[in-house]
Amino acid sequence: MSRWKALPAELHPHVHQLIVRLRRLKDHSELSTRQLAVKTGYSARSWQRYLNGRSLPPLEAVEAMARIGRDDPARLLVMHEIAAQRWAEGRAAGTATPEDSSATPDHTSTERQPYGRLLRVAVAAGAVVTVLSVSVALLLAVRLTEARAQLAHDRADAEATAPATVSESLVPVIYTCRLERQGTRWHAGLSSTTDILLSNTQVGLEVAEAQCLLRRAGTAPGDIDGVFGPKTRRAVERMQKQNGLIVNGVIDPPTWQALRKAAPE
Repeated sequence: MSRWKALPAELHPHVHQLIVRLRRLKDHSELSTRQLAVKTGYSARSWQRYLNGRSLPPLEAVEAMARIGRDDPARLLVMHEIAAQRWAEGRAAGTATPEDSSATPDHTSTERQPYGRLLRVAVAAGAVVTVLSVSVALLLAVRLTEARAQLAHDRADAEATAPATVSESLVPVIYTCRLERQGTRWHAGLSSTTDILLSNTQVGLEVAEAQCLLRRAGTAPGDIDGVFGPKTRRAVERMQKQNGLIVNGVIDPPTWQALRKAAPE
């Protein structure tokens, strides 16, 4: 298992969630960053920036990692879309990204360039950026349409009752719990995990699954929104105390086991 550096504290939770998912896929593939560069076409240095939260990985890099890690590409595309929006919002609001804060502008070299040459370079660069932006936007629109269709199909199969409410940007607002006992275990129809660690600021289907099971156990976490916030943490602590577990507010394997355990008939 790789020993990852802690991600920058200023990262938005949705960006944090995407990078953690990519780290898990890399660990599962057992590839070094150099081997990853050969298989994806992105340099080892680029992957180091992506996986350490200094730069947001492009869509094609995320797709390549999904193929290598055999993960659901539709889900990763949705996570990337949300993370890209949060990353752009942070830059628009003036929040420095790790890559931004390490850069030092060179005013001297700029002052020495003739104004006319700088203007020509700026115009040429603007034209290239425009062409690239249009191409990427078209590609992204096609991929997102496919991802939304696949997501809608999967959710229709998984939910016999009303589906979860989803906003226009595909950010879950309220999930639907479909509690079902399978042998000696309880499931809520959102995730089958029994070992993923969940704690403050994490988001996703695994969090929503845990919230459904907490509600079933009588320690309601509030809305089933897939966001691990203060209410969910307090519910976890109450449940751990009731079951004689270590009270740490983190959903670890022993806590998952207690949440899923069904009482004998």
